[in-house]
Amino acid sequence: MIRSQQISLLLQHKILLTLLVTLIAGLSQVKVVIADRPNIVMAFADDWGKYASAYGKLAPGGINDHVSTPNFDAVAEGGILFTRAFVSAPSCTPCRSSLLSGQHFWRCNRASILQGAIWDMSIPAYPLLLEESGYRIGHTYKVWSPGSPANAPHGGRPRAHNRHGSKFNQFSQSAMGNPDRDAGKQMLLQEVRDNIRSFLDADSDGKADGDQPFCYWFGPTNCHRKWIAGSGKELWGIDPNSLKGKLPPFLPDVPIVREDFADYLGEAQAFDAGLGVLVEELKRIGAYENTILVVSGDHGIPGITRGKCSLYDLGTQVPLAIRWPQGITTKGRVVNDFVSLPDLAPTFLELAGVTIPETMTAKSLAPILKSDASGQIDPQRDTIFTGRERHVARARTGNKPYPQRAIRTDQYLYIINFKPDRWPMGTGPGFGAENSAMPDYETLRENTFAAFGDLDASPTKAWIITHRQESPAFFEYAVGQTPEFELYDIEKDPHCIENLALLESANDIRRDLHQRLMNELTRTGDPRISENVIFESSPFTDSTQQKRKPARQNNPN
Repeated sequence: MIRSQQISLLLQHKILLTLLVTLIAGLSQVKVVIADRPNIVMAFADDWGKYASAYGKLAPGGINDHVSTPNFDAVAEGGILFTRAFVSAPSCTPCRSSLLSGQHFWRCNRASILQGAIWDMSIPAYPLLLEESGYRIGHTYKVWSPGSPANAPHGGRPRAHNRHGSKFNQFSQSAMGNPDRDAGKQMLLQEVRDNIRSFLDADSDGKADGDQPFCYWFGPTNCHRKWIAGSGKELWGIDPNSLKGKLPPFLPDVPIVREDFADYLGEAQAFDAGLGVLVEELKRIGAYENTILVVSGDHGIPGITRGKCSLYDLGTQVPLAIRWPQGITTKGRVVNDFVSLPDLAPTFLELAGVTIPETMTAKSLAPILKSDASGQIDPQRDTIFTGRERHVARARTGNKPYPQRAIRTDQYLYIINFKPDRWPMGTGPGFGAENSAMPDYETLRENTFAAFGDLDASPTKAWIITHRQESPAFFEYAVGQTPEFELYDIEKDPHCIENLALLESANDIRRDLHQRLMNELTRTGDPRISENVIFESSPFTDSTQQKRKPARQNNPN
């Protein structure tokens, strides 16, 4: 009996010892994981829509054939290229609010609008959560604003690293102002390098500063207007005539518009050159292989019909490439899942080992990154939701928004315009009467607020408005009123020309999409469908004081 008890006790001790060893081993593994957490770098271009040569390789024959983005392409080839990435809102601040907070823009309180935005510090933001968990955070150029406090979701101005200048944000203006174009471009890229080094390697010893993992945001604004007419050809060799016959049908295929688009593609190439500097610096300090590098933009092209501030694909679809050597083992994958940029916040937190707040309604991309598959990976990622409230405060009487919500599937785009009596891009002075007075071409080209304030000042805007009588269709596409419901068959009608919403044959499709959209708005507590629509009253409709700045700053976003 005694012998039996002794054996039993020995077995128990052995089991306990085994469990203890296992526990210690597990703890040591956790420590290793924490110590080896990946760096997280977001390269985020202001106003850069889905224009990159990587997409031209997938679908040749379009505008993407005429832009060269070798550094973006290299990120995609070393990781994943996403073909269906969308923003939550096609406006700067609400898009960034949703990305940083990992939820629909309409859940971000005052941060859901552009002008008049205020960041709610009670909303968890992934950079600050990473900082709390031990990451060193910093940013160069733009993160969140306009809004206050400036760059709050990424640590505010103390975390800014722009001490070497911000001329890169006005790339074409600066480069075209130098008689030696190549020298001008190199000076701007050196500014980028110096700013990046001030965060990554301030002492230039070839090693990352500190022993913490870092979270860095690189956000040039050069793709935002204004850029210099003719700069696309002069700086990057993009011939406007090469775009003839390739513009969407809702745009006039005239020399001014083609040049405007070519100049925009030039700014995309400038951003890509800056991305190349960022990659070089990550490699120089030996951090590239342990870094999750994400490259994207906050919405579509500004000052162009159906781009920025619209829920058509030109406004809401953006480029997205992710490289992460430690987690993406099968390189060069092309993923067709619908993803929303807010998905990035829970992705970063999960991969960094940080608990994801319940407020984040977005869905982590980690399973996609760790998969070896291409194409459609997650069958549940078959839908995206987008929307819009207020952009420029003075676009409409009473500073009212233009409220929209949309659901996008593989085949269809369905849009609800909650206030169809309002003008999508804002109102124009005297508009509505025959031969009504409008600002002249130069004013419309230079001053966003002169008319239709939600459409940025541009040569394209100026041409369309000043030619409204001889080309009324382009005018209606650009600034005309829209019905309450819009439904488009994207497969047959990718440019959304024929609205199917009123066709009896499409009733079942419209009802299904309407219900799915309303279910999502209800599930996530969208104030737009509540009894008290906060977006229609103060402080969301308060006026904002516009500071008079140089011409480039006439566009406040």
